[in-house]
Amino acid sequence: MQPNIGLEKDVLKQDNALLNDFLSDLHVLYIKTRKYHWNVAGPNFMEYHKFFESQYKAIEAEIDEVAERIRQLGGTPLATMAEFIHNTSLKEDSGKPTNTSDMFKNLLSDHEQIVRELREDVDKCDEELKDAGTADFLTGLMEAHEAMAWMLRKYLS
Repeated sequence: MQPNIGLEKDVLKQDNALLNDFLSDLHVLYIKTRKYHWNVAGPNFMEYHKFFESQYKAIEAEIDEVAERIRQLGGTPLATMAEFIHNTSLKEDSGKPTNTSDMFKNLLSDHEQIVRELREDVDKCDEELKDAGTADFLTGLMEAHEAMAWMLRKYLS
């Protein structure tokens, strides 16, 4: 049943498409962050291990929020790894070992890319689609990724 919330069917379709792309990015980022949590090593192991855990838990919570927003807008969240890989703009991490510095650099690059894409999506939802609710929802997520990127940047300073 299509929601009757003042948004046309085409707007809901476009909202759900961009939300599913973001959901795909989140899954790839979650797996990458989780991998780094499992594989980090060195003198600051425990600090980095806990740091990566805090980030993947935050991403995990976002995944659920985005999927629920898609459902609220009458859509169906993507739900397979094949769909996530097909719809993500991020690069999956290789199976090769990654040094700690590169872990931070890779995650920083991903979060910054997500922020840039969310900024465009916020503008599209607000200006083109006239969907203030989704624009506001994405703005909060963008701010969360700005904060995560800032924390990663501080480890590289």
